[in-house]
Order: sequence, then C-alpha cells, then structure tokens
Amino acid sequence: MEKPSVQMRRIFWSWVIMLSIASLTVAPSAFAHIESGQAVGFITGLEHPWSGLDHVLAMIAVGLWGAQLGNPALWILPVIFPMVMALGAMMGLLGIPLPGIEIGIAFSAILLGAMVLGEVRLKIPVAALLVGIFAIFHGHAHGTELPAGQSGLLYSIGFVMATGVLHGIGITMGLIHRWPAGRLALRSAGAFIACMGCFFLWNAVV
Repeated sequence: MEKPSVQMRRIFWSWVIMLSIASLTVAPSAFAHIESGQAVGFITGLEHPWSGLDHVLAMIAVGLWGAQLGNPALWILPVIFPMVMALGAMMGLLGIPLPGIEIGIAFSAILLGAMVLGEVRLKIPVAALLVGIFAIFHGHAHGTELPAGQSGLLYSIGFVMATGVLHGIGITMGLIHRWPAGRLALRSAGAFIACMGCFFLWNAVV
C-alpha cells in the first residue's frame, strides 16, 4: 500500500498535468477562433481568483482540509468545489440573483478555517455538501464579475483551472500534516483563515 504522502503527491501532479494540458488545448484554439477581446476572457478567468484574498484563502482551506482528512476526501473535495462553483458561475452569468454573496464567501473562510483548526472529521457526504454550498457563492461572484465583451465560457474555464491550482497548493501544504509540528502549523493556518473570514464578514455587513 502506498504511503499517504505519495498518494497526495500523485494527486497534486495529476492536477497540474491536467490543468497544463487543458490550458495548452484551450488557449490556442480560443485565440484562433474567437475575437481577441473575447479570448482575453480565458486569461482574465485565470487571474480572477487570485485577485481576492477571500477567494484565495477559502480555496486553499479546501485543500488543507482535504489533506487532513486523507483519502477519499483528499480528491473529492477539490473536485466538488470547482464543479459546483461552475454552476454558481452560470447562475451569475445568467443574472440569477443569489442573496448574501459576500457574507457567504466570508462564512466559507470562517467555517473552512475552523474545520482545519479543529481537524474536524465530518463524513464525506457532509463535508462535500458543505464545500459545495460555499462553492456556489464563490462561483456566483466570479460569474457576475465577467468583464463586458469577454467570453463567458473561456472566462469560466480560466477561473476553474485557477481554483484547481489553489486547491493543489493547499494539498501540497497539507503534506506536513504527517508530522506533529506540521499538524500544529496547519491548525494555525486554519485559525488564521477563520480570523480573516471574520474580518471579511465585518467588511460585508458594515
């Protein structure tokens, strides 16, 4: 049986390879067949998740929590989040309203950070449901922020790929979980994310 750390590395590099192939496949065809103004949507989508600290911390927290839980959560959570996020983005692109977007995003950082801090071991369906609910808010925010004149499809592909990279960063950081000092460091990271979530929530309601 493979060690968990070996499995984590294989999953992470599988993500990297898949995202690299997807980017090489999508980008050239996009620029060849779509007007330049629209093709920029792919690059915009890649950049967008990195522009907000609330998004970055929540997505990294998903990877950290998955690393703490181990298989199968290690790969289920980072797959569920982008899939459901794409659904939320579609809602945003279609103009379907979703109340409390910023509050939902703030709560995602608070609760996901708390999960990492407490090393909470929920059942996989419950953990996936929790992650999926938060993904809708993040996706909707991405969808409503599509710049005018850019391709919604390419924009969505871009930010889903960027989200996968952020999950991969969280998983990689989570490799230190096998050491006592590493577990403490991850829990500290969870506390930081939860505290930042409280800050985001304060900004959202004030």
